[in-house]
Amino acid sequence: MTVDVCFSPALYPYYAGDADKVVVVTDIFRASTTMCAALNNGASSVIPVASIEEAKAYKEKGYLVGAERNVKRCDFADFGNSPFDYTPEKVGEKDIVFTTTNGTQAIEQAKDASELIIGAFVNIRATLDFCLEQGKDVIILCAGWNNRFNMEDTLFGGALAAVLKFKGWQSASDASLIAMQMWREAKNDIRKYVGQSEHIKRLESNGLLKDADYCLTLDAIDIVPVYDKANKKLVPYG
Repeated sequence: MTVDVCFSPALYPYYAGDADKVVVVTDIFRASTTMCAALNNGASSVIPVASIEEAKAYKEKGYLVGAERNVKRCDFADFGNSPFDYTPEKVGEKDIVFTTTNGTQAIEQAKDASELIIGAFVNIRATLDFCLEQGKDVIILCAGWNNRFNMEDTLFGGALAAVLKFKGWQSASDASLIAMQMWREAKNDIRKYVGQSEHIKRLESNGLLKDADYCLTLDAIDIVPVYDKANKKLVPYG
């Protein structure tokens, strides 16, 4: 079994292949963290959509909608892309439609994978356990920023890849080796390491450092969002 890290959705077609694999989509700041939080707080499902137009169409049908572009909540939406927006009182037993700048685009790219799950630092242990249980090759797909590499998603990829490698998975490419090297450098103080990143500066300029700190918290949530291809929804595993 192998583990690989794909730095951007634009690169995913070169990694996907035809094999039976687990694809872990990650968008640390903030979509994957927020989807985990919504399901952890009782949402029945999260329906990821790539475009604003799709989200608006769902809104017209009466769905609750979370929508964000370039860090900011869209004006028609009920929620933005903060994990703190999705409280149990607001999302309990509801289907939530969700679109973001990067995370939902990555899901769209990988939606035909045999197994697609959402991983974040907040559920990294649960994500690891899912991968171990499946016993398949793993691709960690970083949402990045507008199809470009970013630091925080790659760090998550390195963290997950490092533990899988310890458990017997083999590194599949230079990308996974680089991600694991970054993780070794960052793991003693993740917050300090990502303080250099573009995205944390965007969050800071919008008063969202509280979100950033939560997104870097390890194992706050013990669920794994799994993509149900038949219904095009993310639901809690198990």
